[in-house]
Amino acid sequence: MIKEIRNNTLYFDGCDTVALAKQYGTPLYVFSETAMHERFQELKLCFTEKYENTRVAYAAKAFCTLAMCRFVADEGMCIDVVSGGELYTAMKAGFPAERIEFNGNNKLYEEIEMAVEYGIGRIIVDGLCELDLIEKVCAQKNKKINVLFRITPGVKSDSHDYIVTGKKDSKFGIPLDDDVIMPLIKKAIDSPYVNFLGFHFHVGSQLFSNSSYLQALDIVLALVKKVKETYGYEISELNVGGGFGIKYTTEERKPYSYFLDPMMERIGQFFKDEGMTRPAVVIEPGRSIVGEAGITLYTVGSIKDIRGVRKYVSVDGGMTDNIRPALYQAVYDGVIANKAEEAKEEVVTICGKCCESGDILIRDIAVPSPEAGDTFAIFSTGAYGYSMASNYNKNGIPAVVFVKEGKSALTVKRQTMDDLIRNEVIPDSMA
Repeated sequence: MIKEIRNNTLYFDGCDTVALAKQYGTPLYVFSETAMHERFQELKLCFTEKYENTRVAYAAKAFCTLAMCRFVADEGMCIDVVSGGELYTAMKAGFPAERIEFNGNNKLYEEIEMAVEYGIGRIIVDGLCELDLIEKVCAQKNKKINVLFRITPGVKSDSHDYIVTGKKDSKFGIPLDDDVIMPLIKKAIDSPYVNFLGFHFHVGSQLFSNSSYLQALDIVLALVKKVKETYGYEISELNVGGGFGIKYTTEERKPYSYFLDPMMERIGQFFKDEGMTRPAVVIEPGRSIVGEAGITLYTVGSIKDIRGVRKYVSVDGGMTDNIRPALYQAVYDGVIANKAEEAKEEVVTICGKCCESGDILIRDIAVPSPEAGDTFAIFSTGAYGYSMASNYNKNGIPAVVFVKEGKSALTVKRQTMDDLIRNEVIPDSMA
């Protein structure tokens, strides 16, 4: 059990969360190495060990630190980055360059230069002009790099609009209009500077149905067939993205096999029927690796009871360490960690300390009677908490701790007041 209760206290991967809050301070991001390892093990059993020529590329945007990149490398996985900063972090962590793929809808010239200089495994082309930039960089550096094309399959997934990426009206991917995609494919095939591997798609995030994956897959496989018929070219790699849903409150997380087995069956049958060699198949899970593996610890401060309306319980963090509730009404669950076994006799709203009415972390949650000084734990914050954290109101970004079987280790230091102004200067004209 990753989460358990002992003596009225919440334990996480064997660690007393109240003791963690005292040792490292709050707010505090806590990640279970055991939980992350279990997710990777599940993927090995149902995907990379079950099907030949398959790979898992962890989507670093969910949570990217030096320690996380090293953890992914030690698990033998690949990594998917979407910025020069994530790429730099992976390289500084000693991540093997050949196991890095670079996504993103607007890669900057200098970011492409970094990718080519590092010699990463592949760049996933996301726009019409990007191939020209890649060729220009490769020509200057006399290098060649692997590329895939991210296409927009035009499939609508059942999720929040902000995290649906496969529909036609999307900033991501190359449109499937014949006069757009086909000439670009031919250019990549003929280019002396890129090695065209195949296609990539991603239909959305936090999904619990495999239907949109299969719809998108059929569209992409039709394109694969058309490329073979038109140019006599067989792709060697197919990336079907990620987006597998996790449990935040009452959701039931589907096993990876629910998504992957139907896709692999359809892919295998298609290439067999067409007399082509099945390409390498890649997936990009992020949230499903770290989401439930992370919790955030807070200290309760001010409590405001508006009789007949609502009781607000303020904590020492908020939208600066978890923007998702304010950004798209994400819903979380939590517990008063030092009263974990007590009767939940009150319904309260957990709010943050930022000067925004929308700074609400959990609305209307049943808890034992809260008091200032309590430790409050919010579950399933491992994805997009730290990675989207900000310094709004000049609040510092929390520390990050990894825990495993009762032991803890600091992996990101808490920002200090000096850190907040480290890059600020007063011009001489104002001195």
